[in-house]
Amino acid sequence: MLIDGRALVLGGGGVTGVAWEIGLLHGLARHGVDLSAADTVIGTSAGAAVAAQLTGSTALADIYAAQINAQPGEIPARLGAGALVRLLVASAWPGDRRLGRAWLGRAALRAETMPEAERRAVIERRVPDRRWPDRRLLVTAVDTETGTDVVFDADSGVPLIDAVAASCAVPLVWPPVTIDGRRYMDGGVRSVANVDLAAGHGRVVVVAPTTSALRRCDRPQTQAAALGVPHVVVTPDAEARAAIGTNVFDPARRPAAALAGLVQAASIADRVRTVWSGTQA
Repeated sequence: MLIDGRALVLGGGGVTGVAWEIGLLHGLARHGVDLSAADTVIGTSAGAAVAAQLTGSTALADIYAAQINAQPGEIPARLGAGALVRLLVASAWPGDRRLGRAWLGRAALRAETMPEAERRAVIERRVPDRRWPDRRLLVTAVDTETGTDVVFDADSGVPLIDAVAASCAVPLVWPPVTIDGRRYMDGGVRSVANVDLAAGHGRVVVVAPTTSALRRCDRPQTQAAALGVPHVVVTPDAEARAAIGTNVFDPARRPAAALAGLVQAASIADRVRTVWSGTQA
């Protein structure tokens, strides 16, 4: 059934992905393309943090300014080679893919990371609003025990901060998040942006800092094309990729990534406007 409205999909990509997405969204708004007016916003990992801010009460200009300025409490991290191998194995798991995700979840539960409460405090500072917005916001995560993907929304009974923290819980980097006695990890374990959740909308814009996936069906471009509606997938251009760097968990790269997103918006504004408004620029 067609859902009346437009969907904005915000994908994962670490702390620099948060910055680039916010810079891009702010730049697009400056060019008259206000994606914050989406009827449904779908956030995965970094995109969940951005979605919670975008649908909150803070002005987009202020959200952008926070990315340019130093933020206390951010802790640098890196995805080690062993963790990367486990992520690849889980994504290539044959048969029931939930089994692969559960295998990864068990590793995430055993991993030595910062305390869960400390990580949650970081998310709280990143997302000032504590309530779910009035509009439809979907936040993705994965159950570490079963490998089942879940979608949190205003009707789930889960606090917004907990939902965002779960979606941002990169396995083997950050601790899984406890919600009602269960432990959850990053929604990007299912796919980097979960674009398929936008099915039913008439127009879809995808903002994806990361698009790589072993399986073609997990890639944002493939999932967007399968929707069969007007869509556009925006990814970092060469300058943005250089600003983001090789470690997406390095907060020192945040200001440059945000600025790169702001600058890139000028080059893609017309293309996004065409899809968003349904008219030629």
